[in-house]
Amino acid sequence: MTNLPRTESDLRTWTGRTVVDSGGKKVGQLVDVYADDVTGQPEWLAIQTGMFGTQISFAPIEGANLRGSDEIVIDYDNDTVKDAPRVDPDGSLTPDEEQRLYRHYQGSYVSSTWEGDRDVDTEAEGGTDQAMTRSEEELRVEKERRQAGTARLRKWLETENVNITVPVTRERARLVTEPITDANRDAAMRGPDLKEDEHVVTLTEEEVEVSKRTVPKERVRLEKESVTEDVPVSEEVRKERIEAEGEVEGKRPRR
Repeated sequence: MTNLPRTESDLRTWTGRTVVDSGGKKVGQLVDVYADDVTGQPEWLAIQTGMFGTQISFAPIEGANLRGSDEIVIDYDNDTVKDAPRVDPDGSLTPDEEQRLYRHYQGSYVSSTWEGDRDVDTEAEGGTDQAMTRSEEELRVEKERRQAGTARLRKWLETENVNITVPVTRERARLVTEPITDANRDAAMRGPDLKEDEHVVTLTEEEVEVSKRTVPKERVRLEKESVTEDVPVSEEVRKERIEAEGEVEGKRPRR
């Protein structure tokens, strides 16, 4: 395992390498190196993390080493890096962003230009500061959008029998005999007394003709809607407790 170069220009040549923690678990991919605005010394590794590689997490460069030709090993585990405060990867870090990152990593790497809260003894007027900082873990919950399924419309043909009754009309011949009366006598006596004759009546009937046409009935489409539901999250968090022992004036309950 070899130490990484410590100049910003040299370090940028290592972008694209895989970043792993000390246990060998993949953290992400190195995409940039951030240097201190005052000293110009590299201080932070910008690592592409997240389920789909869409997040940028920052980790201190202190203690990072190159293993083999394509892996960079850092001193912090995968969860610690991914839980780091979200910082806009715009090429530089503001003092407030650096302070939040330092607090997250609990001062294990402290820049010479940063004077934030640290659990170290500092020389103060009249002696050494003996104060102790109490910290605790807080849950940080993030959401990522992923594909949960698909929905589609599919159209197919079905054949069914349609039975209907259609009234049709046809003509038929019916023999009608009527007596000779004064009203029809002239018509009945017209012509020769005796002759051969025939009379033809044309009969008609209706026939059923069936045809089909396509008629639009309705429009069907898919719409998406968002449904919000509560998902329970349960996780253990650690808290530091401080209590005074011995003869201490103003002793307060354990916190």
